[in-house]
Amino acid sequence: MIRRPPRSTLSSSSAASDVYKRQYQRRVRGVASHHCLPAMFRVQQSRRALTMASRTYSSKIVAPPMVYIKGEEMTMHTMELIVDQWIKPHFDISQWENFDLSCKSRDETEDQVLHDAVEAGSRLCAIFKEPTITPTEVQKKKLGLKKAWGSPNGAMRRGWNGITISRDTIHIEGMKLGFERPVLFERQAVGGEYGAGWDSVGAGQLVTTFFPEDGSSPRIVDGRKLKDEKSVVVVYDNPLDNVKDLAHIFFERCLKADVVPYVVTKKTVFKWQEGFWLAMKQVFDEHYHDEFLKAGLLDGCGGNLQHLISDAATMQIIRWTGGGFGMACHNYDGDMLTDEVAQMHRSPGFMTSNLVGRRADGVTIKEFEASHGTVADLWEDHLQGKETSLNPLGMVEALIGAMQHAAALEPSNQEEVNRFTTDLRKHIHAAMVAGKGTRDLCGPSGLTTEAFVDEITQRINQHVQAAEAGEVVTKAAKSLQRNFTVDTEAIQQLFQEYDKDQNGAIDMQEFTELLVDLDIAPKEKITEKASKDTEAVASS
Repeated sequence: MIRRPPRSTLSSSSAASDVYKRQYQRRVRGVASHHCLPAMFRVQQSRRALTMASRTYSSKIVAPPMVYIKGEEMTMHTMELIVDQWIKPHFDISQWENFDLSCKSRDETEDQVLHDAVEAGSRLCAIFKEPTITPTEVQKKKLGLKKAWGSPNGAMRRGWNGITISRDTIHIEGMKLGFERPVLFERQAVGGEYGAGWDSVGAGQLVTTFFPEDGSSPRIVDGRKLKDEKSVVVVYDNPLDNVKDLAHIFFERCLKADVVPYVVTKKTVFKWQEGFWLAMKQVFDEHYHDEFLKAGLLDGCGGNLQHLISDAATMQIIRWTGGGFGMACHNYDGDMLTDEVAQMHRSPGFMTSNLVGRRADGVTIKEFEASHGTVADLWEDHLQGKETSLNPLGMVEALIGAMQHAAALEPSNQEEVNRFTTDLRKHIHAAMVAGKGTRDLCGPSGLTTEAFVDEITQRINQHVQAAEAGEVVTKAAKSLQRNFTVDTEAIQQLFQEYDKDQNGAIDMQEFTELLVDLDIAPKEKITEKASKDTEAVASS
């Protein structure tokens, strides 16, 4: 913020100008762009404006087929508002297939609704999922369920041949959240503790035996004597067949995002994790090493793909606040480390979570969801009639991702779908930057859940109406933003100094002189200037 100079410095026009110049130069130093010029200067030159594309939304866009999975509690309530106010007025969503995965729905259908949702996802390959509940024994009794149904996520990951769960930080231009640059994660979607078999046992002999599918002789994987009277036996496997697919997804995303890749395991202790690292490194060395080297992304890594022990990764995530890195790891490590990233980046509401799988015929399946849960505490407040303020950004990013992936699979309306959803993201970001976000961003003055949905609804409608009327769409004046404050007296004196003919306007010559004095005038590239000089000499 440029502070008002002491009144003693305003005794002369020259002194005020010098103070303002120094402060303004510090503010814009290094920005050789006319976009950062003060809005108060009335330049006698036609203004450039952003116009809408010729396509308008006067008729509803037919949304391509996709699966919409409904959850429960506060996130379900918020998504109902969003779909009703942001999506349905502009899209025909009759081709969406909807499934209710609330605990009661799963209980009433004996979980058939989950199986149906998995089948539909395999067929349509684009899925949006609201946060759901995996009921505990306490919730089972509270909700009157027949049983404590298992996690639907595990069934989906297995049913869609899950390869990876991609989780990335969400960034809003003009707003500081946590990491300065993107942080990308690939979490192996299957295997590990999540699919474990277990049992409570006592003292005795435990033998784990493998029986090959080819009928060859079985072999003992492990055998041990259990001495404790109470013990728990856990058996699980970590599939490696899909690691190469995960590697390609990870390295391609890191290249596109311009971030440094790391592979995370605990292979120094858990020797069985060596295979994950070797598969990742093989793909990198054979297909990506030269590209990363050329992009300069290995400059600080000795020119090679780096491995991080999971313990070290937890510490580096805290230290690397600049972001600009990606990590690939096993299922459980990915779950734990991305939770840490979410907390460093303000909250899980600013993280995406996308499951990538592959159908038997090679078609990519993508399921998009928020990385947070159902927000039960706000749901209780809502039921009691209290105000709530839920930030839906993570869920909306998931909905945008699902709609855009569906449009890529069925591209008849892809341009329209992509334009509307991209504009939707811009409306949300602009509202948040302007102080019209929820209370996790804006404090007590932030909007309630319903008020934020209404705010974005208004922005969407204004945008659409302007497009249909063929009006010019311009950015809101910065003077309307929160915390806008300038020293108007100093600005006025600076303006008068450069308004040489005192006609109340600055012409191009005066404006150029101002920019040169402030040292923010856009400069010609050396090659362009040399070319002009050569032409001038040749013509003389």
